[in-house]
Amino acid sequence: MRKSIATVSLSGPLSEKLTAVATAGFDGVEIFENDLLGGPLSPEEVRLRCADLGLGIDLYQPFRDFEAVPADVLARNLRRAERKFAVMERLGADLLLVCSSVAPESVDDDALAAEQLRLLADRAAAHGIRIAYEALAWGRHVSTYDHAWRIVEQADHPALGTCLDSFHILSRGSDPKGIADIPGEKIFFLQLADAPLMAMDVLQWSRHYRCFPGQGGFDLAPLVAATVRAGYQGPLSLEVFNDVFRQAGAASTAVDALRSLLLLEESAGLSTLPAAAVPSGFAFAELTAADTEPLRGVLESLGFAHTARHHWKPVELWTQGEARILLNTGVSGPRQGPALTAIGVETLDPERAARRAEEVLAPVVPRRRAPRDAPLDAVAAPDGTEFFFCRTERSDHPSWTGDFTEVPSRALPGERTGEQTGEQNAAAVRRIDHIALTQPWHQFDEASLFHRGVLGLEADDSLDLADPYGLVRSRAVASPDGGVRLVLNIAPAPDARGSRLQHIALATDDIIAAARRVRERGAGLLPIPANYYDDLDARHELEPEHLATLADLGILYDRDENGEFLHCYTATVGRVFFELVQRTGGYRGYGAGNAAVRLAAQHGHQQGV
Repeated sequence: MRKSIATVSLSGPLSEKLTAVATAGFDGVEIFENDLLGGPLSPEEVRLRCADLGLGIDLYQPFRDFEAVPADVLARNLRRAERKFAVMERLGADLLLVCSSVAPESVDDDALAAEQLRLLADRAAAHGIRIAYEALAWGRHVSTYDHAWRIVEQADHPALGTCLDSFHILSRGSDPKGIADIPGEKIFFLQLADAPLMAMDVLQWSRHYRCFPGQGGFDLAPLVAATVRAGYQGPLSLEVFNDVFRQAGAASTAVDALRSLLLLEESAGLSTLPAAAVPSGFAFAELTAADTEPLRGVLESLGFAHTARHHWKPVELWTQGEARILLNTGVSGPRQGPALTAIGVETLDPERAARRAEEVLAPVVPRRRAPRDAPLDAVAAPDGTEFFFCRTERSDHPSWTGDFTEVPSRALPGERTGEQTGEQNAAAVRRIDHIALTQPWHQFDEASLFHRGVLGLEADDSLDLADPYGLVRSRAVASPDGGVRLVLNIAPAPDARGSRLQHIALATDDIIAAARRVRERGAGLLPIPANYYDDLDARHELEPEHLATLADLGILYDRDENGEFLHCYTATVGRVFFELVQRTGGYRGYGAGNAAVRLAAQHGHQQGV
């Protein structure tokens, strides 16, 4: 289906919005009246600009407060409409959106509304223009789509139809099944927006918190499918009012918008994309820094060993169990210390994963490759993190590890080469449990949709976590079996160095032994205040000796109906820190209840408190 977007959904002047919409790959655009009124381009110039960009003008909007009014107000409204028709003729637009009235002088009279809308449609038809009547969720007398349709049906004019808007329908809890009763040729337009589920005034909800499909809590697929089954043949069009989008770059927002429509089409059964190759685990996490010596020290304290080096790139491979960390010193340009720049995920079909990523507009990462390097596709997430699609252990697919040459092993502090005691084995890291990525403030929703749409991960509910300087918004996305877990965060403000912290959580079967090993090898763990353990004792009544051990090592504790979660943190190096975690039973969370304590402890530690 054709895809369109309202200019109000993007930031910037109209000319920049049109360029962003066309570059992203949309077919058409809704011209929001304020964008035209506030810009220097004449309607003729906008028309030519759209034609040059290959964009159709699918709708001009909005025309407000028209119907069910006294005769003198109607006369003024018709004069106003005639002026708008003239503008639309200059634009080359042939469909006008008319919103249900919120004017205090309008009356609750469907017959009068139908009569006046019929008159408006008759005037519009003389200009080759049609009218799409839409029920605003906060309309004074008409606030539901079925009510709007009854008035359109009563007016019975070929140039008058209805506009269905997912926000106005779903925010009121209306059942989209009724769309089947509307003839497809009378559905003149379909506008789409998602929104987080919130308890607030519907007008404020609409004006500030709409988002693109798949980024909120509405189930849009059944509504879209019902509209298409009814016979609708127009575009899928986005109309999103969002404070964040209005401040973000138009180009990236437009790409995010089109991706949301592609994924919505798939979920509604209107198109076919390569199926998501859901990853089964982490192949590696790559850290980049000009000086990796501080990271080497932390990795050694965690029990990692430097096992291989890339045969031509300045990249080291550090391993422990199934956990693999790459240290890359090939840094160009200034950086604020070590940073997590790439993640490898295991998938049975890397080629299919890469095809799907490209189909949903994930930017392909250009990669320098020597003739004997393993093929490895990568795409960039909204925050710039690169995701590589890997098959590490399969003999029928070249493994990225083949690009590395083993290096002689050496003894870690406190042990002899080739030996592994029972205590050291208990303390071993088994794999990467999850990776937490702090997102740019304006890309949190985009990141959530990206990781679900590209990687096929499932999203948990969004959480607000207390930070000493505000709230951290957090949402986890994970594979169904928990093999890949990502935590997406957006902080209230950057830290003292202006960076966005990231961390890698490492799974162990014995966190107490692992924490002791870190301490014995001279690396610090994040100190946790004694007040936390007093509260922990009050909430969970742990054995006194066990509680004392946790307090001594700075280990945090959480419990749910399925199991227990213990975790502790290293000090931060640059933008990166590590977390040791131990899960028991069926615990699937991330210790969110401890986040406020950890964040406060990190702030205090960085400031030397």
